[in-house]
Amino acid sequence: MKYLPIDKSLFLYNRERFSKLLKPGSVALIHSNDQMPYSSDQFFPYRQHPDFFYLTGIDQEKSILMLFPDSPNPALREVLFLLETNEHIAVYEGHKYTKEEATATSGIETVHWLSSFEGMMKEAMAYAE
Repeated sequence: MKYLPIDKSLFLYNRERFSKLLKPGSVALIHSNDQMPYSSDQFFPYRQHPDFFYLTGIDQEKSILMLFPDSPNPALREVLFLLETNEHIAVYEGHKYTKEEATATSGIETVHWLSSFEGMMKEAMAYAE
C-alpha cells in the first residue's frame, strides 16, 4: 500500500456530492487509469486517475465505478466493478482487491467483477434518461 488507509466516509461524502450534480435519470461511469507499458513485459509504476480515487479510494487498474442515483433498482445506484483476481495474477502482478476489501475501502456495498459490467450496464440503460 502506498499510503495509510483513508476513512471510507470521505469517499461516501464525495460520491454523494457528485451524485447531486447529475441530471435526473443520468448514469455516470468513471474508469480507473490503465497501466502504462514501459517495455514488452514491464510497466511504469501505477498511478490511479485522481477522479476515480476521489470517489472510491480504490488504487487498482481495470476498475469502473457506475453511479445511477435515480435508479429504481437499488442494486444499480452505486456499483464498483473490479478485475477478478486469481493465484496467477497475485503472483505475477501483485495483490488485487477482493470484493470485501473494496467495500471496506470505498464504502460501496455493490461490488462485482468486471465480467458482469456489460449485463448490468444494459439493465441500467433500460432505466436511464
